[in-house]
Amino acid sequence: MKTIKRRSFLANVAITSALVTVALPSEAKPKDKKFVHHVYFWLKNPSNEADRTKLIEGLTTLSKVPTIRFHHIGLPASTNRSVIDRSYSVSWMLFFDNLQEEEVYQTHPIHLKFIADYSHLWERVVVYDSEQV
Repeated sequence: MKTIKRRSFLANVAITSALVTVALPSEAKPKDKKFVHHVYFWLKNPSNEADRTKLIEGLTTLSKVPTIRFHHIGLPASTNRSVIDRSYSVSWMLFFDNLQEEEVYQTHPIHLKFIADYSHLWERVVVYDSEQV
């Protein structure tokens, strides 16, 4: 049986590691980029607590769509800086594993029912979608 010296062994390991590294892509990209869907609602009657409560209840039902990984329902924070827009009534932020899962959400029966049942409450909706870099 041939004995391998420590230096020779370490040199072979280093060369093999270098070759494997060269064979890999220089920048590993995730297979699926995380996707964020952030919706802002302006109620027709912004001072009507019952309308706001009803919209929040509707958004809570939306959280049952199975492709949603995380959701957040929010109201404007009391922060006050010139760059902050606090004119909206309710925000709805969703996290998905990828764009395809967000597209499933868009056509899911729960989402379509939400629009049919609650769209009379808002006068304006703005959506910001973003993908992971």
